[in-house]
Amino acid sequence: MVFKFMDFEKNFQQWLASDELSDSDKARLASLTQEEKKEMFFCPLQFGTAGMRGVLDLGTNRMNVFTVRRATKGLAEYIKTLGTEAMERGVVISYDTRRFSSEFSIEVAKVLAANGINAFLFDTVHPVPMCSFAIRHLNAIAGVMITASHNPKIYNGYKVYGEDGAQMSPESTNKVVKFIDKTPYFGINEVDANLTADNIKGLDNVKVHEHITVIGKSVDESYFDTISKLSLSPEAVEKFGKNVKIVYTPIHGSGYIPVTTILKKMGITVNVVSEQALPDTEFSTVRVPNPEEADTLRLGVELADKIGSDVVIGTDPDADRMGIAIRNDEGKFVLLNGNQIGVLLANYIFLRKKETGTMPKNGALVKTIVTTELARALATSYGVTTFDVLTGFKFIGEKIKEWEQSGEYTYLFGFEESYGSLVGTHARDKDAVVASMMFAEMVCYFDSVGKRVYDVLQDIYKRFGYYVEKARSITFGGLDGMQKMADIMAQIRSTRFEEIDGTKVLAQSDFVTRKKTYADGKVEDITLPQTNAFKLHLENGDWICVRPSGTEPKLKFYVATSKPTESAATSKAEAYLAYMENSVK
Repeated sequence: MVFKFMDFEKNFQQWLASDELSDSDKARLASLTQEEKKEMFFCPLQFGTAGMRGVLDLGTNRMNVFTVRRATKGLAEYIKTLGTEAMERGVVISYDTRRFSSEFSIEVAKVLAANGINAFLFDTVHPVPMCSFAIRHLNAIAGVMITASHNPKIYNGYKVYGEDGAQMSPESTNKVVKFIDKTPYFGINEVDANLTADNIKGLDNVKVHEHITVIGKSVDESYFDTISKLSLSPEAVEKFGKNVKIVYTPIHGSGYIPVTTILKKMGITVNVVSEQALPDTEFSTVRVPNPEEADTLRLGVELADKIGSDVVIGTDPDADRMGIAIRNDEGKFVLLNGNQIGVLLANYIFLRKKETGTMPKNGALVKTIVTTELARALATSYGVTTFDVLTGFKFIGEKIKEWEQSGEYTYLFGFEESYGSLVGTHARDKDAVVASMMFAEMVCYFDSVGKRVYDVLQDIYKRFGYYVEKARSITFGGLDGMQKMADIMAQIRSTRFEEIDGTKVLAQSDFVTRKKTYADGKVEDITLPQTNAFKLHLENGDWICVRPSGTEPKLKFYVATSKPTESAATSKAEAYLAYMENSVK
């Protein structure tokens, strides 16, 4: 991502002078300190392959109605270049439960309509996977999802999807960005349509404007019918589903209706955390709405203890990521990380495919370059081929598309260490609704053979070794922060690492130059696309990777190791992290 720095004072004065700002907006601007002005106006909100995400406030570097309109105008201009058929196929628009999500989604529809592009706007809150599904189901040319995923409540975002339901490709994104860069923040035309979250709720396939159609129940039913066919253990669900004790929390997000609907459809009883069931823009029961964190699942664990449940499932606000807590042998709840969740789901899918005789000879698992190698070991044991892709679920979606066209491999499962996965090919982005369904079904299945999920995970470790992966982020704010991140990446690239904490470095991969350089000087080409990441390959299959976040001002460190015992692996992973953090200070 290339950051475009601007004259913040000039931008500030242009906004202050605009007649599109209300008196209260102008009062807000007038109250800013010089440092606040700089932060809010020093650059445009960056638009990458994951769209844009930022703090809700006024300014070019913030999420607000003006930056949303501008991004949409850029998207509209790009779609126009694709021709009238693309404009007619239109854009699916969905949103989560965050502040201003519904308002922003309506703004998107109105700007698209003013440009002669059909907009298909969901009638209520809908999660990422249903947006991705709807794009494919309705044969739309693109999609927009208003969400900031699991970020704190002060954030919102704008994700853009291509016609296959995957996040927009880098090539298409670059074209959209060029149009956005040419677009002013003010004077963007919208249609005059009286649309609010209240007056479109419950509508289904209803045209509310020449170019705006509200969609709802019909698409929902198609989605639920499609994903219910992914079930692998209907007999176990029928026998154990009604009595299984599973706790679920949507964390005030968009997962509540779809997750409870599909579990009910399958016949699985679920106990919902009532305090977190309803939409809440403030996510008032948690510090951050991130199911990766123990505090976020605290109420779920309390309910599980109360009813005697061993499993807590949580989905983030846009229901593309799923977090899990399970009870261990000591009777205490432990959080699973994204790698553990992915491995458990992969193991269940492969096991049931094998047991039912439905495992294809060309089965494939797709994971990212920073996802656990335990997945590869597991897949190999089932005769499944593992493919690595760059970080970003769109690259997993690209593999699905490639194999659908070539028939070379059959996609079985894909996941990221960051808690996202996709079972099935109905969508092209992470689907925590299906993940919740499959995890609940997995609980039923292992109940039927007298095992708990915790036992299954320990069996996997005993078979393949204890794989431990850890990640840490360093946050950099503002103009200086971006430069610091760039300097650190340059420093790491210029360093010749020979050993880390006593472990030899065998090779290092630079995904900018797309070269893998071995310790003996041998160089190999990297076939993956270019990205700003750097990976060290160590002895015994250990690895370390560093990359800037694509959506936040953060530098991310990933480390991975495997040892005979959990304590040894954890200790080694921590040592790797400490080494890398010290090396960039």
